[in-house]
Amino acid sequence: MNLFEKIFNHQIISRLEDSGTFMVTSHERAWLKTMLEHPAAADAFTADTLDMLRSALGQDQVMDISRHMIEKARTMEKQVYHPLLRPLRRHIMNKTGILITYEIKGGRVNKDHSGFPYKLEYSMVKREWYLLWYHTRHHAFMSTRLEKIHFVTSELIEPSAAESILKKIGKTLDSRKSEVVIEIVRVYNAELSRILYAFSSFEKNVEYDTEHDTYRVRVSLLGDEMEYLLSKIRFLGKRVRVIEGDYLKKRMLESSTKALERYGVISADEELPS
Repeated sequence: MNLFEKIFNHQIISRLEDSGTFMVTSHERAWLKTMLEHPAAADAFTADTLDMLRSALGQDQVMDISRHMIEKARTMEKQVYHPLLRPLRRHIMNKTGILITYEIKGGRVNKDHSGFPYKLEYSMVKREWYLLWYHTRHHAFMSTRLEKIHFVTSELIEPSAAESILKKIGKTLDSRKSEVVIEIVRVYNAELSRILYAFSSFEKNVEYDTEHDTYRVRVSLLGDEMEYLLSKIRFLGKRVRVIEGDYLKKRMLESSTKALERYGVISADEELPS
């Protein structure tokens, strides 16, 4: 792949992401059609959405998993889907207020607290859904596990008040965000799509340096997302390196030092250069 092809492919990917368009392969369509046959699909989608998806995939073949996938004994996992996901998404889309009853530490229950829902977030580390919302009485930005929410109903709110709350939330999140710059090692430029996919769950901007033929991924994230980003960087291994971000540099240095000590490359009292 020459320089111009790489630039062209990067531009296509960027424009598709900006327009909300997703490229779907035949394997992904087959996988989706297979998953729609699972009983949980009826709970995850409305009847109209389910019919639309099944109609769109009518000509596709289902994936034959009988010979390729075997489920072995495992520990009990939490269900990814939660019954509150659909109603909460509607409240967020319609910018309506909510009355929420939720449980806090110690088992105490807060009943019918007025709030404004902002975002649903899934923690890949804890494997749980969270509702990010604004507590209108306490003027506080909250994060509550869906598992701890007992009941939610809509509450009228003036459009001007909703916009004001959204601005407050935006300022709060911006103040908590930090920025990290990750550079793709040039020899792995051909794996750009795979590397960017690893960072797909983060707010990011990709920059290309034509002079040095290098890509840099500028990631904006909250403090509690650092460990998850760190796991992605470790997964990519020598394909990437952290250019900006003191915390991540320090953690990667600690991991490298421990690994070299474990395999006897350096002694416990030696330190790698910063």
